[in-house]
Amino acid sequence: MRLTPFRTAVSAVVLFGLGLACAPLIAQDQAATPAETAPRTADEIYSDLSLFGEVFDRIRAEYVEAPDEKKLIHAALRGMLTSLDPHSDYMEPIDYADVQEDTSGQFGGLGIEVQMEDGAIRVVSPIDETPAAKAGILAGDFIVELDGTQVQGMSLDEAVGKMRGQVGTTIKITVIREGVAEPLEFELTRDIIATRAARLTMQEDIAVIRLARFSEQAFPGVRKAIDDAYKQLGKAPKGIVLDLRNNPGGLVDQAVFVSDAFLRQGAVVLTRGRLDSESSRYDARPDDLDQKITDIPMVVLINGGSASAAEIVAGALQDHKRATVVGTRSFGKGSVQSIIPLGADGAMRLTTARYYTPNNRSIQASGIQPDILITQDVPEEFKGRDEILGEVALPGQIGGGTQENATVGSSVYVPAEAEEDNQLQFALKLINGEETNSAYPPKADSAAS
Repeated sequence: MRLTPFRTAVSAVVLFGLGLACAPLIAQDQAATPAETAPRTADEIYSDLSLFGEVFDRIRAEYVEAPDEKKLIHAALRGMLTSLDPHSDYMEPIDYADVQEDTSGQFGGLGIEVQMEDGAIRVVSPIDETPAAKAGILAGDFIVELDGTQVQGMSLDEAVGKMRGQVGTTIKITVIREGVAEPLEFELTRDIIATRAARLTMQEDIAVIRLARFSEQAFPGVRKAIDDAYKQLGKAPKGIVLDLRNNPGGLVDQAVFVSDAFLRQGAVVLTRGRLDSESSRYDARPDDLDQKITDIPMVVLINGGSASAAEIVAGALQDHKRATVVGTRSFGKGSVQSIIPLGADGAMRLTTARYYTPNNRSIQASGIQPDILITQDVPEEFKGRDEILGEVALPGQIGGGTQENATVGSSVYVPAEAEEDNQLQFALKLINGEETNSAYPPKADSAAS
């Protein structure tokens, strides 16, 4: 695998435990007034900084109790960053250390992918085979209390910090679930969350690769899954289904590596920022893996929980006509955050670029549209809470996607049993020739370059 060097950046919905976040990009297109566009003078900027200093001094001198000055400054930093968009943030040193550790794909915690919404912690998805998933916590649940303490007023990092802890210790989580009158309480025991990023199941002679997240284990996991499929069959699989449903994203480089695994050449993703240094193009290169599987028919599954790095992969394979995308619209997370170290004071997570698919599409707040829309049969008890709007619904999201913003929800429901999974079964029937559609196989004559 070869990849153009790039800065440390992460891209995703917030991953609980991994502590990764990804955000939208550049501000929403609006008619700007002269006052909005006129550059401010140095005197005006210094005047505002003096105002901050004046408020800070009055708090120190007159607040009813002596404040912790460092906490005040860090709160101001956090407020400044979180005012930009839902994903930029300030990280205390301990949180920054967690991010550095967690990109390995193994961490201690509960196994919940979460994001902040309306002052509560919204579950994006429980991670497969973790305490949260086994206890029955569902995507769409709102966590409102942790060990009896309300999360209202906590930052996302503070709430995540409370959910993490020593393996074997317990925590009580109170959730509100749409359609359920009373709050639900769960007592979870913290465990090592060793995220097996990729999981292979064989549906006769078709390899189904479930990719749960884009940690450092994503590409190695995909490569191993492909090798295992060859070993089990003694030959090439008849087809590959890459399941990216409810995959919240992760590391950009892993999204590029995974895309490259299925592509011989051409652009994988483009990033464009305010500065030229934040703009890049990442290309696929021929290697032994893509030559091994390049002619194998392929379907990619997405849904409303497929975000950021998952959308990079789905968009690249869709634009190159390498795979047919099946399911429902993705989350719409089309931005990149850079992690900027601040020495002993932690780090800042800052939205620095918007990413584009090879055909120059920004999916910010609009998502990847599947080539073939297939919905699930949702059980009665889940109806009304199986859909999310995605990025477009987040307060402060920056908008500006190439396509229209999402206006209706996209399902995140995936049945536990493969036989009841309409999207998976449709993909298998496409590859087996039992279903036909003009989008399968994709027509390579309009592939991206």
